[in-house]
Amino acid sequence: MFRTKPGRRRAPALALLAAASLLVSLTGCSVDTVTPEEARGKAGTDGKAGTAAGAVDCAKVKCIALTFDAGPGKDTPRLLDILKEKEVPATFFLLGKKHVERYPQVVKRIADEGHEVANHTWTHRILTDLDAAEIRDELSRTQDAIARITGRKPTLMRPPQGRTDDAVSDVSRELGLAQILWSITAKDYSTEDTALIRQRVLDQAHGDGIILLHDIYDGTVPAVPGIIDELKRRGYTFVTVPQLLAPGTAEPGSVYRPEKDD
Repeated sequence: MFRTKPGRRRAPALALLAAASLLVSLTGCSVDTVTPEEARGKAGTDGKAGTAAGAVDCAKVKCIALTFDAGPGKDTPRLLDILKEKEVPATFFLLGKKHVERYPQVVKRIADEGHEVANHTWTHRILTDLDAAEIRDELSRTQDAIARITGRKPTLMRPPQGRTDDAVSDVSRELGLAQILWSITAKDYSTEDTALIRQRVLDQAHGDGIILLHDIYDGTVPAVPGIIDELKRRGYTFVTVPQLLAPGTAEPGSVYRPEKDD
């Protein structure tokens, strides 16, 4: 669904579909959201003190999470090479059909190299347009496919276009999935200009931020080294989404989204 021939631009229909993914950042979702700071604070009030030895404490360090949607794809191995070279962990929200099922060895590598493997549904259907059984099918098929490869079902999911509601939350809770939105996007579905993708991310960067990129578009992966280098220069520490919330944990059914700095 998201593939194209090398060197060719993605179909206009896909760009129109993907463009709507910014909607949540403009209008919000229809359920209450939790910020990373609130997740960490809740852990404190629950008596879960401190973080694991050697772990990043994002209450004290300026953290940012790099996330990638809708892969894996042909460029994901190169992306993994970059992340390994830069010693940066990321969170991958994977599509099932034509992605997880087509690139099982890449899914395994993502997990083996310490990145967080998460769920982005089976076919990218808009979950708020579906009934509970259809939502369950979209999520559970990807859960099962990833578990067959990695031996572990994801605990995080990202609803397509960021669209969620009470029905999506109920099914997510049933399947043990927390919902993760974002606060920084490069709109990389709309351009192959690597410099522009890089600048859009850097212009929006903030502490506790979650960056949304797609490793299936031609301009994105080449932008990643520059994004990493500049954000490190600015004093950011890259973490996975679970690390961003620690010592809190992502609660199934809940929706997590950072607040942008004023």
